[in-house]
Amino acid sequence: MRNSARKRLENRSAKTRLKSLEGKFLALVQAGNKEEGPKALKLVSSALDKAAKSGAVHWAKADRKKSRLALKLNGVK
Repeated sequence: MRNSARKRLENRSAKTRLKSLEGKFLALVQAGNKEEGPKALKLVSSALDKAAKSGAVHWAKADRKKSRLALKLNGVK
């Protein structure tokens, strides 16, 4: 398998994981779940950092998403 094809599959799986974790977090925030929200934010932040480290997403995009998700969580409290 070519390197580009392998990296494309790795990036796609990382981005899919990010979208699913972010969706679960947003569902918790909309439900107003104050207990599970911080745990979900920690998981999303960790996944964003890992994706940025591997190059699947740009580091600035990861930082921006983490900041905006934290603001949404703080808006619930």
